[in-house]
Amino acid sequence: MKITENNVYTVSRLNGEVRRLLEGQLGKIWLNGEISNFSAPSSGHWYLTLKDSASQIRCAMFKGRNQAVGFRPANGQQVLVKGAISVYEPRGDYQLLIESMLPAGDGLLAQQYEVLKMKLAAQGLFAADTKRPLPQNIQRIGVITSPTGAAIRDVLHVLARRDPSIEVVIYPAQVQGDNAAEQLCQAIDIANRRLEVDVLLLTRGGGSLEDLWCFNSEALAHCIYNSALPVVSAVGHEVDTCISDYVADVRAPTPSAGAELLSQDAANKAQRLAGMLSRLQQSWQHYSLKQERKFSLLEHGLQRQDPKRRLQQFAQRFDEMQLRLENALEHRLHKLTLKQQQLANRLAAHTPSHRLALEARRLDYLGERLHEAMQDRLKGAEQRISYAAHKLETVSPLSTLSRGYSISMDATGQVLQSASQLAVGSSLHTRLHKGSLVSTVVAVEPE
Repeated sequence: MKITENNVYTVSRLNGEVRRLLEGQLGKIWLNGEISNFSAPSSGHWYLTLKDSASQIRCAMFKGRNQAVGFRPANGQQVLVKGAISVYEPRGDYQLLIESMLPAGDGLLAQQYEVLKMKLAAQGLFAADTKRPLPQNIQRIGVITSPTGAAIRDVLHVLARRDPSIEVVIYPAQVQGDNAAEQLCQAIDIANRRLEVDVLLLTRGGGSLEDLWCFNSEALAHCIYNSALPVVSAVGHEVDTCISDYVADVRAPTPSAGAELLSQDAANKAQRLAGMLSRLQQSWQHYSLKQERKFSLLEHGLQRQDPKRRLQQFAQRFDEMQLRLENALEHRLHKLTLKQQQLANRLAAHTPSHRLALEARRLDYLGERLHEAMQDRLKGAEQRISYAAHKLETVSPLSTLSRGYSISMDATGQVLQSASQLAVGSSLHTRLHKGSLVSTVVAVEPE
């Protein structure tokens, strides 16, 4: 073999050729391994070694890439990384330049996510020309989410603040777990069968990749793509991106942002309506002026040709139309005035003064009834007292005395019932109907 300049390599040239060969042939790869020799110098770059039971490879992850990693790597940690094979030419060491890093468990899901994402993209589910525009005047929104989650509360709060006139139909479904993807598909199918809303909002709050995994379902992606209703995907936080976000017609970073996207600020809506009314009035004025000019031209033409009868008919028809317009406006104004009067009467009928007057009359009536009841009660009591007094008087000793009887008592005041209760010489007190007597016993007759 003849030695020439072309087949004699310098070390730098050899390392450069090897680097280009490795980078061109392998491209981006996923690698699973255990971290060792991890270092993070002040430059912000990370350097580490990935190893398994038999081999190891040096790795580097530069500052612009590692800032997106959501955890701090540690020696002994199992990770899944994505990167490109390269050669560090000054030492001739081949190494892996890491672009993304995930814990091994999340990394498997991330790998499945990337595979499904590429598959669906190849099928055209992410194509921009298949995205449908959102309706201009949204009156009713269908929300597919958990009825007890924080996402529905955020959505309802934003809609109530921005545009309370929008109606909300909730299609309940699980947003986490094994059956969640199936329930989300069922909710989309139900909404498309009923066609009772203008747009669908598929949403839930943030969470881990595993929590949001149901929104990475291939079946759900096809359901969203085949939906007759436009779909807005608002899943997780701003940093979370799911397959549903790519398939949906519009992606919102959060549930609240999705609600804001589908609603109009009440002030802006009123301003837009005012602008539409102004344009309508201007159009009507323009139309009126145009019609007046047209009528003037016709009148001029008729005058030149002297078709007086036809001109009179046109004038009469114009007057009739004007009268009909005035009558219609007057009728409309009358209806509005009547409705306003009815509302005013209803409002007056429910004022507190009427209720207070009614309660005052009721109180007066109850007071009169109470007074009458007390009078009846007093009269009954007086009758009972009179009757009791009469009965008491019939058994009173004073009544007996008034008929000529008397009561005799000894000196102690004890009523005498037998002559044997007194001895000769004892004092005897006798009570008469009027007055009393004191006498001395001179003899006691036996019973």
